[in-house]
Amino acid sequence: MFRSIRIDAVLIQAVIAGALSFAHLHDLAEAAGQSGWKAWAYPVSVDLLLVAAWRRLRSARRDRSAWTWFVIALVASLGANIATAGLLDLANVPAWLRILVAGWPALAFLGGTLLVHQPTEPTPTPAPAPAAAADPAPVIDRPDVADEGPEIAPAEPVPALPEAPAPAPVPVVPPALVDHARKVATEHRTRTGTDIDTATLRARLGIPEDLAGAIVAQLA
Repeated sequence: MFRSIRIDAVLIQAVIAGALSFAHLHDLAEAAGQSGWKAWAYPVSVDLLLVAAWRRLRSARRDRSAWTWFVIALVASLGANIATAGLLDLANVPAWLRILVAGWPALAFLGGTLLVHQPTEPTPTPAPAPAAAADPAPVIDRPDVADEGPEIAPAEPVPALPEAPAPAPVPVVPPALVDHARKVATEHRTRTGTDIDTATLRARLGIPEDLAGAIVAQLA
């Protein structure tokens, strides 16, 4: 515990100055008619008010009441030091000084109470950052290349007999394309309330008309 206390010239000077000020306040109070323990209580009262006002100023430097009580305690301490320097006859203290010394306890009690019970300035808290809006999922109009799977070439048409026309070739639709077309059709039905037609599906997927018709037939 004692190792953390650093003895230097500033600390020694503060102790000496405080002791001298304490003695001057005691001598002035005793000369003003305050004898016994009352004379020793006056220096404690002045110094405690000075410390309380200084602590208040450290937390709220713009507090006018703290500055007021700090100046009052400082004037009381300096006045006692100057009065005991030979400028005042301590054997014949004037009446106004006796009145000031007698009224000091009430003044110090009022100042200390106001300093202790006055609310401290609240520390402003930063406003929370607004939450970033989630980006809506993009609607994919064309199937992903990775989901299409291997491209399957349509089967070659069977050669027609000379006496009958050849039937139209039936395009082979990849399963991945059917799954994607089903999602597009579901989204169209939810948005419009009607089933998707061949022209709309062809425009959405960018595929040939016959392939769109075959997909619509599978989705029906």
